[in-house]
Amino acid sequence: MSIFHVVILAIVQGFAELLPVSSSAHVVITEKLLGLDPSSPPMTLLLVMLHTGTMFAVIVYFWRQWRETYFRSFADFKRITGTVFVATVITGIIGEALIKIIEKTVLRAVPHAQIEDLFSHLEWIAPALAAAGVLILVAAYSGRGEAARVRTEARDPDLKESAWIGAIQGLCLPFRGFSRSGATISVGMLLGVAKARAEAFSFALAVVLTPPVVAREAWRLLQMQRADHSIDLGSIAGRCVLGAGVAFLAGLLALRWLSRLLERGRWHLFGIYCLVAAAVVAYLYTAGF
Repeated sequence: MSIFHVVILAIVQGFAELLPVSSSAHVVITEKLLGLDPSSPPMTLLLVMLHTGTMFAVIVYFWRQWRETYFRSFADFKRITGTVFVATVITGIIGEALIKIIEKTVLRAVPHAQIEDLFSHLEWIAPALAAAGVLILVAAYSGRGEAARVRTEARDPDLKESAWIGAIQGLCLPFRGFSRSGATISVGMLLGVAKARAEAFSFALAVVLTPPVVAREAWRLLQMQRADHSIDLGSIAGRCVLGAGVAFLAGLLALRWLSRLLERGRWHLFGIYCLVAAAVVAYLYTAGF
């Protein structure tokens, strides 16, 4: 991958991260259009490093809100730590179990199969986008989802609601296209959590989830390098750092105005977008991408 490719992918990631439309799917599709292999360890590591860049942008953007809600007192910090812990543990259990099942069934014919082998398959991304679109529409048009969209009282998810949000996040892990933010925010809305609070909680979960995902992809790349010593780890690492930096800047720029669009806009529009995107991805698949 060239520096030009890295910059393009970082910009796509940065501008798509806040919206519940699966930034990963947009990056993977862009990689396919650029002639790159999204399932290769260097590309999957780049993808999570791009997420790392936008993760820091999210921290900078949400820090004041988190400080005023999650760090107001020790009791508030203890409460949010408990709910994030519960959600993350359930995410890990469900996500890892689902990954193992897919590797042993769908990918059983692939030697040394790993879930990342699915990332280059648009026939999996299209239905994942469609599923995310349907979930967003259900949340938008259900009575509780609409009430949560406009509700303003300050209430974060409780332990039971956090468990459900963590469970849906676990279902998102193996599939590019099943928007993590779209799914978790939608489930929060369906559970009656105010949309703004569900959004803040969703991005807090992303901050916790990103480091272990980065570690996993770095380990995959090291394993690949041991088998193929021609791989230039220094060059790949440099491009990943560059990508993370560009994604951070693009994410900050996008967050300044996309958040207003997100709050003022109608939640169902993102569901419609995901369904349209699913149709486009399906067409690209039939076209040979």
